[in-house]
Amino acid sequence: MKPVQSIEYHLAQVNTATLRAPLDEPQMADFVAQIQRINAIADRDPEFVWRLRAEGAEDATSIRAFDDERILITLTVWKSLEGLSNYVYRSDHAQLMRDRLRWFEKPTQKSIALWWIPIEHQPTVAEAKERLEHLRCYGSTPYAFSFSTPFPRPEEIAVRSLAPSLGC
Repeated sequence: MKPVQSIEYHLAQVNTATLRAPLDEPQMADFVAQIQRINAIADRDPEFVWRLRAEGAEDATSIRAFDDERILITLTVWKSLEGLSNYVYRSDHAQLMRDRLRWFEKPTQKSIALWWIPIEHQPTVAEAKERLEHLRCYGSTPYAFSFSTPFPRPEEIAVRSLAPSLGC
């Protein structure tokens, strides 16, 4: 029998938001004006690892990962669930969360998914969309979970595929 290999993990996070108006419209100016400052807070956080950026850009606001062009995607990697939670709910980012309905429609389905990844792995947009869809179909599982129903960091993993078939 082959021994199980020990792997260290980081936390991947995807969230989506549907714009109330295009980013260049006046009603979005307050949000757009804060993007760089809020991203800089994450960039300086010792728990922060990586975030998706459009090619040649400092953010991901120009990436359209869904058929609905109004949907923005944020994809980040953090060292821990606690680190991500502190950034989202206890840093200046928290004010954006409180004001989000000024700029984004109220979600009608889950819009945030979390999952553990080996530390050397960089998640893709396709992977993030798959994890979010899995969470929407099946609720929180070790494959994709929410802040409200988190799963612990895996301690060890055997060589196998974790991806279920999405037939919801």
